[in-house]
Amino acid sequence: MSKISPLSGFPELLPAQRTVEREVVASLSRTFELHGFANIETRAVEPVERLAKGGEIDKEIYVLQRISAEPDTRAELGLHFDLTVPFARYVLEHAGHLELPFRRYQVQPVWRGERPQEGRYRQFTQADVDIVGRDELPFHHDVEVMSVMVDALGRLPIPRVSFQFNNRKLIQGFYRGLGIDDVTDAIRVIDKLDKLPADEVARMLVERVGATPEQARQCLELATIRVADTSFVDRVRALGVTDELLEEGLAELAAVVEGCSAVAGDRVAVEANLRIARGLDYYTGTVVEIFMEGYERLKSVGGGGRYDALASDGRTTYPGVGVSFGVSRTLVPLIADGVLSGSRPVPSAVLVALNTEDDRAASTRVAAGLRAREIACEVAPSPAKFGKQIRFAERRGIPYVWFVQADGRHQVKDIRSGEQVEADPWTWTPPAADLRPSITSTVMTTGTTASTTTSTSDTEENQ
Repeated sequence: MSKISPLSGFPELLPAQRTVEREVVASLSRTFELHGFANIETRAVEPVERLAKGGEIDKEIYVLQRISAEPDTRAELGLHFDLTVPFARYVLEHAGHLELPFRRYQVQPVWRGERPQEGRYRQFTQADVDIVGRDELPFHHDVEVMSVMVDALGRLPIPRVSFQFNNRKLIQGFYRGLGIDDVTDAIRVIDKLDKLPADEVARMLVERVGATPEQARQCLELATIRVADTSFVDRVRALGVTDELLEEGLAELAAVVEGCSAVAGDRVAVEANLRIARGLDYYTGTVVEIFMEGYERLKSVGGGGRYDALASDGRTTYPGVGVSFGVSRTLVPLIADGVLSGSRPVPSAVLVALNTEDDRAASTRVAAGLRAREIACEVAPSPAKFGKQIRFAERRGIPYVWFVQADGRHQVKDIRSGEQVEADPWTWTPPAADLRPSITSTVMTTGTTASTTTSTSDTEENQ
């Protein structure tokens, strides 16, 4: 038999690790639903021409093609590389059946043919929340959507995250007020500040964009403003640039920062970072990048913003605002580093022991009684010595072993503490923390190690 080799860029989780992912997805889903967002799932494939914007493929799209197809047959379908493109198509296709503004969340795998590295995979799971309207979408939805994701990530047992906000109107209005003609190219140059020294970026603004040295200086001053409150408004105005679009962007950014700060809590930082630009081709207002403390090497673990033309059928335009969180991008490195782990690799809280093979029916009845009350359990695979059955439970992380006595009495043993007590399979219930696997996190919160147990209300369709 040939040796199995792993495929780079397609991470697979072991059962206990999968517990982490499932519980995180369940927590995100519950929070999104608390805010009234409905869950949808779109198909995995879209027409290649829809995935390739304007006929140019700027993502490495995985295409679907039958092996038996003619060699020169052009693939018509491709796997989606994000959840925004299929959502735009979904809105157009089902607009007549959606109550707009439509509040949607979506947690699904996506595929992207890029070079695999830490935090960047060829198959990965994303979690998106969006609100989409018809023809117009009031600005208050920007604040709402961003606040929802702040709330959702603040409930997760992951390192502290930072939401860094900007507004495209602010950037464009400032550059327009300066008299710079090619705003888009200026933004692209400023975006190089992460890789190049400031004087080199200033030189590029002059030589490539056509800015004067003074204009280049002011562009750099704007890009270095980063604060955790609304003081950026006065700092921008102090630069002496005036423009109506700039004022609109300042007001919107201040509202987003204030609204998100109000729900942030200790696990989330909210900042105005006037260097953030994102998606030059379609973001039109609010933009955000999400970073995780201690994992800055991953770059952003999420992002999004306002797009005033999410979709259009030629008659109606559907503006939207949304934000995406990279579930795999965040969790796989945290699991690999031991920051997050599952409390056990199986859902079973109880192993029902076997005295003899003839007693299997009695043990099965006990298991049925436990399951009738939502207690996950399994019957021992064979009637080995009780010591071996207990060790079998230990290896699987099952905390309790149930014994059916010869006289018909029942006892349950907590194999962690060694305590063994009389119990009734139709009334006994383990502590809530033992009912189902949970996430164990080494992230420190308020001076203690966090160990998070999510509730049992998650649903399979969201996994």
